[in-house]
Amino acid sequence: MKFEQSKIEEKFTKYEIARILGARSLQLAMDAPILLKLSEQEKEALNYDTLRIAEQELYAGVLPITVRRPMPKRSEKAVKKLSEEEIKEKLEKENEKKSKVSKIEDKKEKIEEIEEKDIKEEGEIMEIANPDDEVVEEDADGEEEF
Repeated sequence: MKFEQSKIEEKFTKYEIARILGARSLQLAMDAPILLKLSEQEKEALNYDTLRIAEQELYAGVLPITVRRPMPKRSEKAVKKLSEEEIKEKLEKENEKKSKVSKIEDKKEKIEEIEEKDIKEEGEIMEIANPDDEVVEEDADGEEEF
């Protein structure tokens, strides 16, 4: 049963054909058995080229290779037109969410302001050290310690 080249090209894309031929040619190059019965004269005519032999096998229809094509998932959910009432309800819900978020942000800002006021009232957290403020003690030997 011989397949025509046009039937193969209708069944597979040019990229799939290239992938199939490349994979089969690699198999043949690694001493996989040839699936066609070729005489020595035919092998010599093909110049023992694995790509040409793979092409002959593909067009003869003897390659047991399947191609899986990923397809996008189809959604069964139908899109329906919303009524004016449903639109108003959705807008109200969105406004409620926005108002809740703004209230939370306002509370955070108030807390930050209170913390800043507390820090200002307490004064600086760290004071800059002056060398004059350091206490110098002397040992019994007369050496200075800091």
